[in-house]
Order: sequence, then C-alpha cells, then structure tokens
Amino acid sequence: MPDTTSFARLGLPEPLTLALDRLGFAQPTPVQSACIPALLGGRDVLGEAQTGTGKTGAFGLPLIAMTDADDRCVQALVLTPTRELATQVAGALGDFATGVPGIQILPVYGGQPMGAQLRQLHAGAQIVVGTPGRVVDHLKRGSLVLDALKLVVLDEADEMLRMGFIEDIEWILEQTPAERQTALFSATMPAPIRRIAHRHLREPEEIRIGAGNEAGADIDQSYCVVDGHHKPEALARLLEVEPDLDAALVFARTKAATQEIADGLAARGHKVSALNGDMEQKERERVVAELRDGRLDVVVATDVAARGMDVPRITHVFNFDAPGDAEAYVHRIGRTGRAGRKGRAILFLEPRRRRILHEIERLTRKPVRAHAVPDLNAVAESRQARFAARVDALLASGHSDRHDELVDVLLARCGTSERDLARALVALATEMTPLLPPGDATADPLTRMADAVDGRRAPRGRDGKERRGRSEAAQSAPRPSRPPGDDMVRYYMPVGRQHGIGAREIVGALTHEGGLSGADIGRIGLMDHFSHVDLPAALSEPVMRRLGRIHVAQRKLELTRESPEIAGDRAGPARSAGPRVRVASAQADAPRRTDRPGKPARPKTGRSVGKAPENHKRRPTPRPAAGRGRGPAPGKGFGARNGGTLAIRRKPV
Repeated sequence: MPDTTSFARLGLPEPLTLALDRLGFAQPTPVQSACIPALLGGRDVLGEAQTGTGKTGAFGLPLIAMTDADDRCVQALVLTPTRELATQVAGALGDFATGVPGIQILPVYGGQPMGAQLRQLHAGAQIVVGTPGRVVDHLKRGSLVLDALKLVVLDEADEMLRMGFIEDIEWILEQTPAERQTALFSATMPAPIRRIAHRHLREPEEIRIGAGNEAGADIDQSYCVVDGHHKPEALARLLEVEPDLDAALVFARTKAATQEIADGLAARGHKVSALNGDMEQKERERVVAELRDGRLDVVVATDVAARGMDVPRITHVFNFDAPGDAEAYVHRIGRTGRAGRKGRAILFLEPRRRRILHEIERLTRKPVRAHAVPDLNAVAESRQARFAARVDALLASGHSDRHDELVDVLLARCGTSERDLARALVALATEMTPLLPPGDATADPLTRMADAVDGRRAPRGRDGKERRGRSEAAQSAPRPSRPPGDDMVRYYMPVGRQHGIGAREIVGALTHEGGLSGADIGRIGLMDHFSHVDLPAALSEPVMRRLGRIHVAQRKLELTRESPEIAGDRAGPARSAGPRVRVASAQADAPRRTDRPGKPARPKTGRSVGKAPENHKRRPTPRPAAGRGRGPAPGKGFGARNGGTLAIRRKPV
C-alpha cells in the first residue's frame, strides 16, 4: 500500500515543504517517512537502503531543518565515497535549501583546487559534503573545524568500506563532538559496517527499506551466458534489439576496458562515451550531462566513476564485466529503475563465474532469469523494423516528394522497374548495416556457445573446488567455426604477433565492421611476421568493398592468396595447418622466461625463484595503453580502430 504521508506531517518547517512543492516532490518515499521524524527527534539512524530509494532527502531535509543559517560554523558533515556522489548530494541539498536563505553548502573532494575550498571554508560554510580523503586533509590543516558539529552522515558506507576508507572514517568520527547525531546509510550491512555503527552510534533507530532488493522491484534482472571473446558482439546485439531502450550504462572492470568498449560501439554508430577515473572532473561532468540531455545514449563506466550517477533516462544497465561481489552488483543496477520507473539489468556471465550468480540471488532474494543472446535473425528483424519506421516517417513528412524528378531520371537511365530500383536503393542505404542475416545464420557461434555451456558445471577436484583446466585467455580464445574446404580460401596478411595483431583483432574486424558472421571465418594462423585466415570463396563484391574500408589496429592489412616469403617464418604455414588459434597478447612478442639472457630457467620443482612480493601475489606485467602503436588492448575485441585500411586483393589461382 503506497505511503500517502505528506512532507508537512513529518515535522519539516514550512520553508522546506514549500521548496519541495516547487521541486515537484509530492509524497515522501518510505525511507524518508521513516528517517525524517527520527532525525528531527534527535535519534541516531542506522539505515539499510539501496540506491534510488530517496536517501539523500531522508537525511538532507532534516539536516537543512537543523542548520542555523545565522551561525557561520560547520554544523553538518556528509561523507561520501566518490567526488561524483559528493557533487550530487551537495546539489540536492542546495535545491532543498532554496527556501532557507543564508545556508552555504560546500562540496570538498580531491581534484579541486585546495585554495578555493579554503576560501569557502573561511567564509563560513555550514554544511560540508566531502570524500574521506579530502576531509582528513582539511582536518589536519585545521581549515575544517568540527567543534559546532550537530550531525554527521555516512552515505553509502559499504562502498566506502570497499574502497578502503574505513580507517579514515574512524579517524574523522573521533574528531567530532561526542554529543553529535550520527546517521549511517548503506545498501548492505557487512560486519565491519555494523561494528562502526555499534561503536559510534548511540542506540540507533534501525530502518530497513528495500531489504532483499525490494527497492529494485521495478528492475527486470537477467543474465546471458557468454564468454569473454563474444561479449562485445553480445552487447552490440542487445543494444540493437532490446525494447524500450532509451539510455544504457555499461559497467567494465578497468579504465582501459571502458575506452575500448566505447570505441567499438562508436564504430558501430552509437552515441557513446567512456567514463573513468583517468578523465578530468569537468570531462566526467560533461559526459553525465550529455547522457542526461540525450546527446549520449550509452556510457561505459567503471564502478567508481559511476557512483552517484542519477540520470532518469537510464533504462538499461549492462554488466559487461561481472562485479567483484554481489554488493557491487546491487549498487550497479541501482542506476536504473529509480523513483518508480521501470529498469532492465543484464549480466554477462562467463561460465567460470557462475558462483557470482548464486551470491546475487542469495543477497537480493530474487531469481535472476536466463536470457538468450539475440541471434542474427533477431538483429536483422530489429534493423528492418527501425528502417521501416524511418521510411514511414519520411513518407508522412512529405520530404520525399522533392525527389520525384530524380526517381524518374533513375528509372529511365537504369531501364528497370520501380521494384528493382527500390531494392537497389535499399541495398545502398543499408550497405554498412545489412538488414538481412547471413545465409548461414543457423551456424551463429555466439548462440551455439551459449547453448553448449549453459547449465554445465566445471569439473571439481578432490577438494571440491572447481578445476581450472585452461587459462582464462585460452577459454575465451575464438575457435574456428568450420574446417577449411573447397568453399574456403586462405588469405595471408603481412602482419603478425610482432606487430601487436592477434586473432581477436582479425575476428573482430571481419565480424563487427566487415559484416561477416563467425561462421564465415575458418582457421586463423598467427606467426611472428604474418598471419592467415580462411574465408568463404563466394564472398560478394559488396562485402569485398566493405572489407576494404576496415581499419584495424592502426595497420594496413593487405590480404592476398600468396604466402609471404619471410625468413623467420618459413615453416609457419606448415605449423599452422591445424585449427590452432592464438589469442592476441600485449606480451606476445616477449621472449619466454627461459630464453632471457642472464636469467636461469625456472626450476621444475614448483618453487619460485627470488623473494615473493609482500602480498604473495605475482606482480602484474605492464601492458601498453590502448591506441599507442600496439593496437587495442586484448580482451574486449570490438576490432575497429582508426588507422590503416583492410584491403582484400583477389589474385588468379
């Protein structure tokens, strides 16, 4: 039963209720109805509420009500995990305070000039919203004085725990007056957060809103079984066929991955941008603003960069890379389905990471249903429907009438029927986005892979743990979709591992920009200085022209039927005659450890040589940044990069 309590009945002063009316807030959310009276009554609050439930209003409205506009001391402190969330919370509090003149709200976080923050603190801001690190800096400088503090709020405490801010938070709380009020809000309540609550909150009123992910009841959650190599293609297909998709947020694990995925989607014509911590704050704010006003439709972000993002247009959240834990998943999908709007969350689940699905269902207490990756026929049908809608709109507008004379000229010049001319014009208009599926759409490797692995459990050893038979790279390596035969032709390319080119780049270019399906690509062989790929002998001329316009890894790939004569690889073709596919690697051209001069071979006893790092983990191998002369970073494989062209030359047999 919906809560019909008005804000006035919660005890808020009239200036605040009038400001809420002007902002369009008619009724409080459940978390606001529970928290506002408790905080106004002087109680500490321990709130378990997820993103999108109205937490900012739940603590922000009583915080404004308790602030004395005539006192120029800091009276309230709000701690947030990220600068984006600090900016968002400060903006919301500023909106609430429009009816209360004299209240100054200051966001403080890293990346801003310290001088500007010092001046505003000296001028007398009463409410400070900041990240733990920058708040600690100000406290140690003495520029932030908390002697008059009335209320401290910990927003998204579990995220601050995950980001390693707990020690800073503990230290900050120790600098605050003992008689202050404290409100702690968290989407989940892990043990460390409960320990902080028991240590620093005084008999708090515990409020649970959206337990078991009830706050995400309007989010349709599903997962697609897809391996790492096929995830870019799966994402591209879903963006084409998902109904009611307005704007989408795609989560990736690393900063480099966000840029690579965004580049791949941009090559397909999407209005997309990356969002990560390597971007300047102004640039990140611009990306969010463009997503909000419709200039962008897709944003590819890391978890940290997307914190605090509140864009009503977001209808879909894609977990391109599975989150590290179920709590992070809850935070991610909270970007959609907000304030009663419907949302859609899709998780790309690699077969080896099935455990995260069970953790998500256990935490949210809701099943996550299986969802098939759209096949090529579904993509074609979606494109046809959009094309037909564009034609209908053009006919209805009457703008096509201006071309009557040109149509008559074409009919006379070509000497063909109106139907044949219409077919030719449709083919020209859709040359880069074919409306028809390939002839052998039933051999779609992506959907075939999902069918093969769905429901299959990894083998287990005697200890009950899943065995990792092959490496992650080997599991995600592309497989040849058919053996070469009479209907296939082997093409050679004068680039190979030494040039940073791998099977992922070749497959990605031929499928994502060339319009081929995985079933059209046969064996791929990678040598140091050249490579080869088997393609159908019956490729049409339009397809050949399209392949000739492809850009791959900033290198020109000239495909020829003649094997290159390169001394270092004379035995290469014979070695690669089998269905061997090697995954591109940023370290593919590095010598093996046993070949390094001056380095002893690794002993076969299993013992490591030398002193291990303190964290007992192997140091990561440096990888070149994407787009810096070595081609795109391996692993995501959209394939397209600005650079040289892919040209195919047929030579007589």
